[in-house]
Amino acid sequence: MHPGFINLDLTLQSGQVFHWQQNPDRSWSGCIGDQFARIHEKSGHLIVDVGDELLINKYLALDHPLEKIYAAFPLDELAQQSLTHCSGLRIIRQPRWECLATFITSSMKQVAHIRSMSLAIRDQFGEPVPGCPVAAYPGFQSLAQAGVGDLLACGLGYRAENLLKTAQILTEGKLDLEGIANLPTKELRLLLMTLPGVGVKVANCVLLFAYERLDAVPIDVWIHRILMAMRKGRKGTPEQLARYAQKRLGSYAGYVQQYLFHIARTKEKPASKLGAFSKINGENLI
Repeated sequence: MHPGFINLDLTLQSGQVFHWQQNPDRSWSGCIGDQFARIHEKSGHLIVDVGDELLINKYLALDHPLEKIYAAFPLDELAQQSLTHCSGLRIIRQPRWECLATFITSSMKQVAHIRSMSLAIRDQFGEPVPGCPVAAYPGFQSLAQAGVGDLLACGLGYRAENLLKTAQILTEGKLDLEGIANLPTKELRLLLMTLPGVGVKVANCVLLFAYERLDAVPIDVWIHRILMAMRKGRKGTPEQLARYAQKRLGSYAGYVQQYLFHIARTKEKPASKLGAFSKINGENLI
């Protein structure tokens, strides 16, 4: 495995980001902030067709030491199957506000629905990016001036008010997403959870995808089922499961979680290849 090894299709379709679009030639088009990028992969190597190569490499975390991360994966059947099927999937370094806003809107929604909401928000409020099929995600200052009705029209439902209030808090300077970046994980999580629409699961998504806390474990319906399977059905409170996940999945628990989440959610066929994953059923919810 070469140092920059990546499976681009898995990375961009694993429920981390929701706006990238695949082209007929199997390349991908999207934007990083307000910068257009068109990229493709060849034999595990990232090829930049259009865009700032350094920016794209950082965004896709090509510096994450996958060999070291993989060596730290638990040895149980579920984790090892996910590693086999998801090799090359990388945890993306997302812009902080974009990540926060997207996961505020993700609550109890399928990936396709989250994508639809994200694209609608970009189309309604974002600035066009030359050459890019989608607009940039609007800044919190822009959304702070939106009407709840306009956000409801993007399909957000009850999430509209949470997104609007969070945008207003950030616009008023009551919380600085960049200024808190170096806080200890526990303190950072608690601060994020003071924002409307941010519970522990959304906070952990933001910690993992925007603040690069690679031991953070967002526990959604899929990861809850997987942890229960690992615990042989032994129940626990959300807090107990979170502590178990941290201990059980190790120092790169966020990577393990994302691999487990993706393979359980997609249930790639044939099911016989997935062994224990074939027993994990449920709705495709983030």
